[in-house]
Order: sequence, then structure tokens, then C-alpha cells
Amino acid sequence: MVLFRIAFLRFTVIDLLDILAITYILYQLYFFVRGTRAAQMTVGFVLLLIASVIAPLLNMNGLAWILRNLRTVWLLAFVVLFQPELRRLLIRLGQSQIIRLFVRAYENRTVEEVAKAAFELSKRGLGALIVLTRDVGLKAIIETGVPIRAEVSVPLLVSIFNLRSPLHDGAVVIQNDILEAAKCLLPLSQNPDLDPSLGTRHRAALGVSEESDAVVVVVSEETGNVSVAMEGQLIRNLDYENLRRFLNEALRTVGTAPRAAARLEV
Repeated sequence: MVLFRIAFLRFTVIDLLDILAITYILYQLYFFVRGTRAAQMTVGFVLLLIASVIAPLLNMNGLAWILRNLRTVWLLAFVVLFQPELRRLLIRLGQSQIIRLFVRAYENRTVEEVAKAAFELSKRGLGALIVLTRDVGLKAIIETGVPIRAEVSVPLLVSIFNLRSPLHDGAVVIQNDILEAAKCLLPLSQNPDLDPSLGTRHRAALGVSEESDAVVVVVSEETGNVSVAMEGQLIRNLDYENLRRFLNEALRTVGTAPRAAARLEV
């Protein structure tokens, strides 16, 4: 179906859908890389692409020859440089609601214990990193820590993060209502736009939330503030009720309607 004509050119419904699809992809790509180190690299790739088109038109034969030969390594360079971002993109593409129907939900009791433990640790002036997995497993991170495989409870979490405990450094990872391991090492966020005041604990929470769909509870040792990291975003200074509600919604606990994420003010 032809929508309109410009001289000898025809603009059809397919052309319109094509433009809308490209616009949507570019729009999503912009928001996906915004605020990450990939943003600057994306600009570089776009400039190279533009130069490879313009150089032959301007008879810049030397530049055109170089760019033409570089094309063979562009794809490899793209995969290597954007490996973390591509992994995040593939993870998000796999997080469909249909797949989530087959993923075991957390028990409400687990969320209650985590929330209570976070504020008990805050009251005692102890820091903590509590990672709760969702659809994406964290086997590689679990293997960096000390195996625990115990039921989640307030006393257990408080004892782990006690300064006298040999396990207090690092994070605990909870998977399917089981505290799998403690003293786990997390990747630090490489986002250049993070608040400079954020310490290593918060950067680690953001790092694992950028590379997976995990929800991470952070207790600041310095301020006692309780925050949550999810999908590369940090929601700070939560009270007990907001933390419990956020975790229930994000983790789709039994008896709670599933949602992609809780809507709280950052």
C-alpha cells in the first residue's frame, strides 16, 4: 500500500514500519548504553561508520582503503569491547514473562528475614551485601565464596556480617530461599557517572546488578542507610516497609503479584 509519492519514489506502509523499527532500536540502544563506558565507544563506532561511507564519495582513497580493510575486524572488535553490554542485553531479552512462570518464586518468609536482618545490621553499625538471584543464576560468583547452604534467618545473616566473623568481607548469595555462600566476590560497576561518594560496597552491588538480574540489598557501615541495587540502579535510604515491599514485588514472592520491578522513588 502506497502512502504517498515524492517524484519517482514511493513511500509504502512497509517503509513506514521499517523506519519505526529502526527508530525504536536506536532509541532503546541509546538508553541502554547511556551512562556507561559503552557510550563513548558507540560514538567512536558511529564516526567510523560515517567515515567509511563519506570517504569514497569524496575520493579520499587512502582513508577509504584503510576503513575498508578495517571492516573485517570491526565485528570482532565490537564483540570484545561491548562484551559486558551484550551480555546484559541478552539477559534482558531472556527475561520474558513466559519464562518467569517456570522460575520458582521466593517464599515471603525469606524476604521478611532479609529485611529484618538488614535493619538489625544497620542498628548495630555493621555493613552488608545481600544478593538475591532471580532468573539468572550466579554460580561463578557463588564459587568465589565459602559454601553455606543454609536456611535464611536473621541470626545467620547477623553472625556472618559481624566484624569478628571471618566471613564478613564480601557478599552473601541467596538462591531459591537458600543462603548458598558467604564472602563472595562481586564485580565492581564501571559506570563513569556514579556518585563519587559511593563506596566499594555500593559499587559492587551495582556491578552485579548490571551484569545479571539479581536484587542486592546494601547496608552502609558508615551511615547505616539501607539501599537496593537492581538493573544498574541504586535506590537509596529505604525504610523497613519500603524495603520489604520492594523485595516482595521484585522477587515475586509467594502471595505477591508478579511485577518487573517495584516503583519507588530513587
